[in-house]
Amino acid sequence: MDFQLTDDQELFIESAREYAERYFTEEAVKQAYEVDHHISLEAAMAYREAGFMHLGLPEEVGGVPCSKLTQIILTEKLHEFTGTALPFTTDTNSITDVIDFGSKAQQELIMDAIENRESTCVASTAISEPAAGSDNNAMTCITVKQPDGTYLLNGQKTWATLSGLSLYTVVIAKDESPAYENDQYSLWLVPNDIEGYTIGHLDKVGQQTIPFVDCFFDNVVLTEDMRIGEQGMGWKLLMKKLEYERCLVVAQALGQAQAVMNDAGAYCSERICFQKPIGHLGAIQDHLVAMENILQNVRLRLYQVVDMLDRGESTRLESALLKSYACQNLTEVADHALAIYGAIGYTKELRAARIWQDLRGYEMAGGTTEVMDYISGRQLVKKYKAQS
Repeated sequence: MDFQLTDDQELFIESAREYAERYFTEEAVKQAYEVDHHISLEAAMAYREAGFMHLGLPEEVGGVPCSKLTQIILTEKLHEFTGTALPFTTDTNSITDVIDFGSKAQQELIMDAIENRESTCVASTAISEPAAGSDNNAMTCITVKQPDGTYLLNGQKTWATLSGLSLYTVVIAKDESPAYENDQYSLWLVPNDIEGYTIGHLDKVGQQTIPFVDCFFDNVVLTEDMRIGEQGMGWKLLMKKLEYERCLVVAQALGQAQAVMNDAGAYCSERICFQKPIGHLGAIQDHLVAMENILQNVRLRLYQVVDMLDRGESTRLESALLKSYACQNLTEVADHALAIYGAIGYTKELRAARIWQDLRGYEMAGGTTEVMDYISGRQLVKKYKAQS
């Protein structure tokens, strides 16, 4: 396979570098991470104005069509150049759901929202619940149709990324009944300022620049024009994009892992120990070799899986295997970096520990490692049974 960058991809990468250098200095990242717990509105608007948020969206809605591989490369590089978890992938995923599955009016609404200058986030998605993470059947958030034709939304969502900042939340809820056996779900485009919708902030270990919240819905009145797609089809719609979303999670983690490798690799030539740079020590070189092997393996596998998606192939097995392998091992890259730095790596003086915390979170995002292995195991049994 030829993964040589195109001229357009090279331009996107250079634009991403310039954007990161301007809006994500180490001082700005610390402010976002330790104080504000979200990126600045200025940085968010600059991202939109640069056209990054339009990439991959259909031309007919004002988007800029491009391959999934181009989007993955841009995501990876943005996270490498900034060295921090960014909100843009979550935002774009939710926007794309509205564009792909929503009505023309909903599409226009969400595209207009991109131009809104009052919020760092356009849209978010609320799926998980306190008792329903991987087990989606355990969801109890429901909508019940009323005599006047409206619907009442009640329930709680948790770990909703960016929902405390977004203008809209894409909510998945069961239709009519919270029963475990009920497999009818619908997607709803819910304005964040609607009556009865409140949030509670969650305090995470890492990824402090992308806040997670609990969402509480207390008799929120919805109308039919707020439903995204067909009634009862919400879960199936979300599942259509899950394979690509796993790749996006890996791209984010890969970018941050490369950032910490860049830092630690340079440190090996700067830190003097026993009157020589520590890079001369075999133990340090062993760390570098392990890190570089992981980075190259993940990058190659990621690009291969995304190339399959661009060609319209199923990657149910490949994306699950990738997500499990990549996110665990990319966390190890940061762990090796801490070993290279020694005690100073375990302080806030350097960004290595911060990236280490962020990377651990990607092991849960988009499906835990254990669930990825479960999916992969079932697919492997089918694959090799078919060959026997």
